[in-house]
Amino acid sequence: MKGVVKWVDGAMFVAESASGHAVVIDGPPEGGGRNLGVRPMEMVLLGMGACTAYDVVHILKKARQDILGCRVELDAERAESPPQVFTRIRVHYFVRGRRLSESQVRRAVELSAEKYCSASIMLGKTAAITHELTIEEAP
Repeated sequence: MKGVVKWVDGAMFVAESASGHAVVIDGPPEGGGRNLGVRPMEMVLLGMGACTAYDVVHILKKARQDILGCRVELDAERAESPPQVFTRIRVHYFVRGRRLSESQVRRAVELSAEKYCSASIMLGKTAAITHELTIEEAP
């Protein structure tokens, strides 16, 4: 995996992935930024959320569950002094579908957390990660 991060101005950077996608990353005004993009550590947290959501959706589709939606809400705390690593991350999954098996959904979350989501597993080296689940029945 490769990527390029280019400094634009102040605390703003444009990050480009090898797959050809770009994202603006910026710092807060007090750090020289203009608040025009996500912060670097926000990007790390969002990447973890996307990684685990991808796993859960993929696992449930493979299990032939009628999944119609998946939202992951993240709440993280960081250490007060540098390096300000994540120390706690709460991951709340909202999985919507028709007649979803609660045990299948719980198993998908467990498999993501323990085996497949490299971002979660990596961040789990410094942060206590907890998982919550809400299953929403679709009409």
